[in-house]
Amino acid sequence: MHTVFQSIVGRLVQVGNLIVTGPDGETRTFGDGSGPPCHVEVKTLRAELAIMLDPTLAVPEHYMDGEIDIVEGTVLDLLRIAYINTGPGGSVATAFSRAIDTVRYAARRLQQYNPESRSRRNVEHHYDLSEDLYRLFLDRDMQYSCAYFARPDMSLDEAQEAKKRHIMAKLRLADGQCVLDIGSGWGGMALSIARRFQADVLGVTLSKEQLAVATQRAQEEGLDSHVHFELRDYRDLQQRFDRIVSVGMFEHVGVNHYRTFFDKAASLLKPDGVMLLHTIGRSGPPAATSAFIRKYIFPGGYIPALSEVAEAAEKSGLVISDVEVLRLHYAETLRHWQERFQANRDKAKALYDERFCRMWEFYLAGSEAAFRWQDMVVFQFQLTRRNDALPLTRDYMMEKERKLSAAARSRQRERT
Repeated sequence: MHTVFQSIVGRLVQVGNLIVTGPDGETRTFGDGSGPPCHVEVKTLRAELAIMLDPTLAVPEHYMDGEIDIVEGTVLDLLRIAYINTGPGGSVATAFSRAIDTVRYAARRLQQYNPESRSRRNVEHHYDLSEDLYRLFLDRDMQYSCAYFARPDMSLDEAQEAKKRHIMAKLRLADGQCVLDIGSGWGGMALSIARRFQADVLGVTLSKEQLAVATQRAQEEGLDSHVHFELRDYRDLQQRFDRIVSVGMFEHVGVNHYRTFFDKAASLLKPDGVMLLHTIGRSGPPAATSAFIRKYIFPGGYIPALSEVAEAAEKSGLVISDVEVLRLHYAETLRHWQERFQANRDKAKALYDERFCRMWEFYLAGSEAAFRWQDMVVFQFQLTRRNDALPLTRDYMMEKERKLSAAARSRQRERT
């Protein structure tokens, strides 16, 4: 094991129980011995050198390639040790990699330049993977965003249904409204709104795979007269809507385009309209996108700080009428996704290969770790064009959510 490598890991890991075996077979233990042990084997000199230079990218890359293995414990255990030693918003970094991070932050606007053509390519990279892959780990409704665990004992399916009710209550939906779903995914939110409020819903997406699934679902449920899905960029829309909802799409907009996003939303929203924006965010200051996530998972993506969203929204003329910060809900969602993915890992490997599976499990574990021990949260912004568009207190949200929950329980009893 290289002495520089030992020095770097030794300085980083003061707390925890990390065991590392180097390419030469030498094994060392780092930390104070607290917590569950995590034993990592670095198999090649190439991987060892890469970790010394840029650990935040090298560890997942060489794990994907099989040059790093977790002999005892899990990827999540490894990331827990790394993050509890760096603190929220910290970086698992050497002096050299901190310099790289500085360059990445400086270049973030170039990396997040997302005109329509590039946005389509970025979406295709992730969301046009096989539908069968996503069915291996998502809930029945294929909600690929943070669930809402109103009770800690909720199943994933229950928590995703609760998330949709939570959002619908904040939108103050009513029968017959015209609703826009920006980034409609596999159609679950749009279909739920149409089902429960007899609303006319337009869902727009840039994913051909998601469009096909959502359209088929609307036809199978007989809702295609009320719900329509299009392969379309939100920037091309012109009509006005009573309500706008966007769940898990804003992370792909890019900081350069925030003003465009909110200006467009303001132009699409009727004067008394309401918008609900559900997005991953940072509780800390602005930062660069994880190099691993940007390169392999979400090219062009960016997780905003609250200050970045608020500044762009207020310049558009929209009123931020309510903000909720969901803490740890996404960590629990990702825990469920990882458990389901691991239970179906052989099926995922048959769809793709071992390298893909290792990439995906690192993505899920890394994301869960960021929500548990770093500064990742979920923001729900309620926005209006007029400050009198909604009641003066939040009581209507709770009352509407209770009614939606009671109706869901009643439907469940009828089915059973």
